[in-house]
Amino acid sequence: MILCVVGPTGVGKTKLSIELAKKYDAIIVNGDSMQVYKELNIGTAKVRKEEKENIEHLLFDIKEVTEMYTVYEYQKDLRNILDNKNDKNIIIVGGTGLYIKAGLYNYVFSEENNNKTYDNLSNEELYKLVLEKDNSTNIHINNRKRMERFLNREESIKDKDKLLYDVKFIGLTTDRETLYNIINNRVDKMINDGLIDEVKNLYDKNIRSKAVMTGIGYKELYEYFDGNISLEESIELIKKRSRKYAKRQYTWFNNQMNIKWFNVDINNFNNTVNDIIKYIEE
Repeated sequence: MILCVVGPTGVGKTKLSIELAKKYDAIIVNGDSMQVYKELNIGTAKVRKEEKENIEHLLFDIKEVTEMYTVYEYQKDLRNILDNKNDKNIIIVGGTGLYIKAGLYNYVFSEENNNKTYDNLSNEELYKLVLEKDNSTNIHINNRKRMERFLNREESIKDKDKLLYDVKFIGLTTDRETLYNIINNRVDKMINDGLIDEVKNLYDKNIRSKAVMTGIGYKELYEYFDGNISLEESIELIKKRSRKYAKRQYTWFNNQMNIKWFNVDINNFNNTVNDIIKYIEE
């Protein structure tokens, strides 16, 4: 059995994956583009050691923060697990829709087409094209070179929506006001849990890799350490960008995958878990 738990940031995907893994004696596979990196822990809301409850977790902390890791590499890594551990129940959990879709669907990458030029477009116009191609992108609007490379990379559209594995997609959701409050409170908790120190450690090592400079919670604090904005402005930016990212995640998942959505019972999460178990066992 393969289950895929998706949804916007902060809605309880990690907690659900643990409960389902205990119920079905499953392994958990990361479906988040940032949680593959070591040292990015608090800002990515990565599952903590004490939360894992001795459940096997794969594709977490597999890359140094200075390394590049692409959706193409993730596709290969995820399929390797699915193909070689098909005797196990597997739960994929994360919010990076493009990574998950590339791994589970007949998503074929081809060579970059370097004939296209975008010299006549502003960064804002380029970014709009990028969002049209991938609503959940983490490419920064000022990273023009990466935006152009992304737009020049062509994926085969033949059978792109053909699912290669027998998967049940489970989505967690809640109303927008509740979600935004959860996100704001979670950012405050990240700050209290030591996010500033986590990012300062990277900053002091002069690490300015793609992962750090595009990751929400990291790039904003770098702006603060660079002296461009105040700490308060940095924290507000993290909240604002996290809310916008959650909105883009909803849009992407709704348009790209056949997902059974469940409204999270904020006051009693066990009710949500039980509803999902009923659905799985129907």
